[in-house]
Amino acid sequence: MRLLEKTNRIYLFFSLSLYVIAAFSMYGIIKWLIYDEVESRLLVEKRDFLVYIHHYNWKQDSYFVENKIEVEPAHEPTDFKETFKDTLIQDRYSQKMIPFRQLTFYVPIQRVEHRVTIRKSMIQSYRLIEAITFTMALMLGLLLLGTYWFQNQLSGRIWQPFYDTLSRIKHFDLTQKQKLQLAQPEIIEFNELNEVLQKMSDKILHDYLNLKEFTENASHELQTPLALINAKVEQLIQAEQLTENQTHWIQTIYEASLRMSRLNQGLLLLAKIENRQFVNQQTIDLSEELTEKLADMEEMVQYKKIQLSVTIESPFMVVLPPVLAESLITNLVSNALRHNVAGGEIRLHSSSDRLCLSNTGHVLLHAPNELFSRFKKEGSSSESLGLGLAIVKEICDNYGLQIQYTEVNGLHTFCLSLKS
Repeated sequence: MRLLEKTNRIYLFFSLSLYVIAAFSMYGIIKWLIYDEVESRLLVEKRDFLVYIHHYNWKQDSYFVENKIEVEPAHEPTDFKETFKDTLIQDRYSQKMIPFRQLTFYVPIQRVEHRVTIRKSMIQSYRLIEAITFTMALMLGLLLLGTYWFQNQLSGRIWQPFYDTLSRIKHFDLTQKQKLQLAQPEIIEFNELNEVLQKMSDKILHDYLNLKEFTENASHELQTPLALINAKVEQLIQAEQLTENQTHWIQTIYEASLRMSRLNQGLLLLAKIENRQFVNQQTIDLSEELTEKLADMEEMVQYKKIQLSVTIESPFMVVLPPVLAESLITNLVSNALRHNVAGGEIRLHSSSDRLCLSNTGHVLLHAPNELFSRFKKEGSSSESLGLGLAIVKEICDNYGLQIQYTEVNGLHTFCLSLKS
């Protein structure tokens, strides 16, 4: 939910609740005022009635208006007080039930206790209440809609610098080597936010360029002496004057040099992936690439007597730099072959949304969640640097893919899928 939608909904809910409470309160006040006015008039008529019977003799047809005053002999109940209440009386012309407010009290007339009921029609008062209530509800509704519209427009304009900043941050790309350009809004808080973001982005861009330069320099400066060391060691190995111990030492140096060279390449590749220095992305069918890679490794497959099973329901298409696609596939296939067992099995299954590579193998020595950590190796093979699956995971994390590992009955499965 967007920020403006959230704040506007809260404001609308609060305003609506407040207006409903205000509407019911005003309705109650208006009704109380009207009832108070009617009851005041009834009390005035009671006073006039008492004055009348004090000066004149009372008869049943005296001071009588239909449905207004009703006088009948009755005994006054103990502790009786005059009472007001609502009642309905049928109109003799329209036969409709008309609402009345009545006052009941007891008074002695010619030494006989009488119950007196004075009534006043409420139909006009009810119509007045309905008219006032409708008008009030209409005005409150218009006021609520107008206030909500104004609040929405005002909030949109006030928060526009924030959304402008957010949009520019979303489109900020380190690989373009261009500084983040932010406006200077009039609102102090937004201006301070932009200044902080500007400093942070400048620092990030500076660090990124320095790191990129370092990785490029390190790649060049380290590969050259390592290649020279390997070449010289190869020449020493071919020398005839070496003793057996010297040959062993030189072989050890050569293997360590090769390992250092591969380690340097792996770490530099990880750094470049993390910094997203590979920008030439293409749509690639990974299922086809994996099938071709397995075919290239046919000699190793036959040597270890591994059964190969390939099921392509539909191509698994991804958008990746070709170099990283090759690295991802190579590491997955190498892992499946290196950790397989003689007479084992490799299965490849591809669909439009999932690509799975399975291989038989031994039980894991480490926890499954450590498989993708750097320098975590299964076994003591010197050929493995412990970076292969870490590179695979880094590629997936940075290029919209997910990788999952499962193991069922000795069958280890790595599945690639597109992030939702």
